[in-house]
Amino acid sequence: MTDYCEQVETEAARLVELATGADPATPVPACPGWTFADLVTHVGTTHRWVRHILTTRTRARIWPRDVPNGLAPGQSGDPAWLAAGTADLLAAFRATEPDTPLWSWGKDQHAEFWARRMLFELVIHRADAELALGLEPVIPQAAALDGIEEFLDNLPYAGWVTKRLAELGAEGATIHLHATDSPGEWTITQGPAGRIAWEPGHAKGDAAVRGSAGDLLLLLYGRRSPDALAVFGDRAWLDRWLATANF
Repeated sequence: MTDYCEQVETEAARLVELATGADPATPVPACPGWTFADLVTHVGTTHRWVRHILTTRTRARIWPRDVPNGLAPGQSGDPAWLAAGTADLLAAFRATEPDTPLWSWGKDQHAEFWARRMLFELVIHRADAELALGLEPVIPQAAALDGIEEFLDNLPYAGWVTKRLAELGAEGATIHLHATDSPGEWTITQGPAGRIAWEPGHAKGDAAVRGSAGDLLLLLYGRRSPDALAVFGDRAWLDRWLATANF
């Protein structure tokens, strides 16, 4: 978990830097309806929620709205508030063993779930901030590869997404992802009740996408258009799945 803490610290510092130099009213197109102030408030609230889970060792479901974030009703967070929340979160992670049993919304019910989840929460929202400012996000290759698998690991447990995927009526349809800058390939299969299964390795999919690991990660989160990558096979199916699976 130490490595995740270091990466969380780096990503959070970058987001604080971006927010410090931006007008809080700047729109964030990747999150429709949000401004920079909304983005900062969301991330800082999430950090305080996860810190609460870690410090209370809760095994019961709890959501961000159930944990005070230190802001008055209607007040937005600022960069200093974001940085303070991140520091408290990191202290909680470093005081918690990775295998400590905790509630999570994913399959892994341990503290290490949250360290990995908070890294990619930050990676994607840091990218959102950069895109809002006209900057091109750069995601380290190793983090991008891990982020793709973290997304695929968690997707079957994101009930608010699987419910939508079930409505596609596409059980058995497949998507193949191929990283061009590293040895990474994955095949996603749409399963019953909207849940997906995935496996690493080369295979033929109904649709296939080739691109850098960073671009593939941004694609899965709806932050990169398939037009920016090489797409093969059933583009309409790919577009439908991506629009539905985004969480």
